[in-house]
Amino acid sequence: MKPILFTLFNGETSLNNKLVSSGQFESGEADTRRFPDGESYVRTITPCQGRNIVILANLHHPDNKLLPLLFLCQSLRDRQAKHITLIAPYLPYMRQDKRFRDGECITSTVFASIVSTAIDELITIDPHLHRYQSLSEIYNINTQALKADNTIANWIKQNISNPLIIGPDSESEQWAAATAEMIGCPHLVLLKERFGDRDVKVSTPNAEDLTDHTPVLVDDIISTGRTMIETADKLKAEGFKAPVCIGVHAVFSEQDYQALANSGVEKVVTCNTIQHQSNGIDLSKLIINALKPQLT
Repeated sequence: MKPILFTLFNGETSLNNKLVSSGQFESGEADTRRFPDGESYVRTITPCQGRNIVILANLHHPDNKLLPLLFLCQSLRDRQAKHITLIAPYLPYMRQDKRFRDGECITSTVFASIVSTAIDELITIDPHLHRYQSLSEIYNINTQALKADNTIANWIKQNISNPLIIGPDSESEQWAAATAEMIGCPHLVLLKERFGDRDVKVSTPNAEDLTDHTPVLVDDIISTGRTMIETADKLKAEGFKAPVCIGVHAVFSEQDYQALANSGVEKVVTCNTIQHQSNGIDLSKLIINALKPQLT
């Protein structure tokens, strides 16, 4: 029997349509809305006793979304759902992974603890694992951290001639090297100094012999875009073509996106983990493959 797919929030149009059109799921119906006082109302309509449930939930800007998600999960439990899998293509609250100053809350662990009480399995894409080795360090449920690098590499192969993969900082070296290896092209990793959210200085070591390539800036999260803007200016000064900027998660505000798009870059392309006008790389097949044990 096919899993029942619930899409909790608006803004999943691309991924939801791809998952539904795959024919692998039965669409679930739920009534979710807000009362005039701002409190959430959630009612599941599709019967789900003994069924596997898949919830697609865009958790970008999560503070207004967590409670409706928890209420939906509890409603499914009350209706005796067999197994609940949450697909959160972008997983929030992963960057606060240590206490940088006295009194700070390590929000990644708190968020993980809350979500783990509501679901049986979590599937996400390229979570920001910096000081954590894996999601299992903070989530006490089954987790799958999928990687978009192969899909991105295939897109680059098909759309960019003579690419040079550029990672924005030392944290991205493994990502950039792996992507470049899949494509069979060179890569560089930038030296970055950050002085504030929008104050970044970058340098491009050992780049002078690669100016005939098309630079491709790849990062997991694009938030302010300042690193890419600074890098594009630096590359231009060194004789490179305008770079293509690729991000897995389009976290940026509209203002920051426009600043990046209007800077010295050729184009900005993101994966459809967060619905955005820059989406150009579809990850629905990656998600469906991760769900195969439930689809057979």
